[in-house]
Amino acid sequence: MKPELVTRYLLRAHAIAQAAAASGRHPFGALLIDGDDETILLEQANVDTVNHAEAVLAREAARLFTPERLWQCTLVTTVEPCAMCAGTQYWANIGSLIYGTSERRLLEITGNHSENPTLDLPCRDVFARGQKTIEVIGPVAQLEDQLAAVHRDFWNRNVLEAGATKIEK
Repeated sequence: MKPELVTRYLLRAHAIAQAAAASGRHPFGALLIDGDDETILLEQANVDTVNHAEAVLAREAARLFTPERLWQCTLVTTVEPCAMCAGTQYWANIGSLIYGTSERRLLEITGNHSENPTLDLPCRDVFARGQKTIEVIGPVAQLEDQLAAVHRDFWNRNVLEAGATKIEK
């Protein structure tokens, strides 16, 4: 995918994440881009701790589209998919992934927050254990700070409301 499209889609996913945060949900956003690299087929925000944006999107995509079509598609997401979401993408047969910031960076931001017990397991490691090759682009360095900012704000607000110490990273 062309770099300008990567940027455009990551910023669209970021807008979805910001809307999720504004409504009190965890700030994650995902898109499904068709094989033409131009058509957005689905958009999804995080629902809750178990229904992550990427997994919900991948399950809906598998319901709506054939595995052959999905293999040509790209899942675009603000943060590297966790093990659950990477596995769901794999089983849905979505052939590529673009993510903005790493799961490890998210862990640095959220710490041990009970609502986001981040797994330190890169999606590439999950995909490497499978029998098909998922193309992965990410993290995208030029957007990483911008995409991480909504998480710093969201998790700091939630940590402070719980009476804990502010996250500085």
